[in-house]
Amino acid sequence: MIDWLTSAAFTAFGAPTTWAELLGFATGLVNVGLLVRQHILNWPLGILNVLLLMVVFWSAGLFADAGLQIVYVLLGLYGWWAWLHGGERHSRLVVRHTTRTDWLGLAVAGVLLTAGLWLFLDRLTESTVPLADALTTALSLLATYGQTRKLIENWWLWIAADLIYIPLYGYKDLWLTAILYVAFLILCIFGLRSWRAAHRAAVAA
Repeated sequence: MIDWLTSAAFTAFGAPTTWAELLGFATGLVNVGLLVRQHILNWPLGILNVLLLMVVFWSAGLFADAGLQIVYVLLGLYGWWAWLHGGERHSRLVVRHTTRTDWLGLAVAGVLLTAGLWLFLDRLTESTVPLADALTTALSLLATYGQTRKLIENWWLWIAADLIYIPLYGYKDLWLTAILYVAFLILCIFGLRSWRAAHRAAVAA
């Protein structure tokens, strides 16, 4: 199965595109579309998506991004549960804004994650882009945490990560994935608007 996933499905921009990257493209688009709509099925589909991307990133030498997918699986399982039972008295979660305390915790975690991963990747792996790999990994983890708690500002963190991911994947000749992240960037803008509207409607009700 791994051999098939890492084999070329077609060639794009002079570089081979693997089946794992192609399937990751398709599941990723549907997953973020479901997330924008706050549909619970975004979680199981997202778990499948990150397993596919794990294969893609490891093959490309993006080791932090590959390892990040394992954390995404765990966060996906947690998010699936939290959206259903993580609210008051184990009710469904509702969309809310990120508090000042939330932001402080996210900022501290982001700095520590970026610094720690950068040192690890630079000194102990063959990563060719240790700082970019570390920063996008940290942003993605913080954004996913915000997603599991239905924090509206998780979309801003995803937007920041996507703006780095797009040229990074192009540099690594992962052109289909780079295009996917352009689509993700557009969907993030829709997601931000949609979740803001849902919050305003809930407050007005």
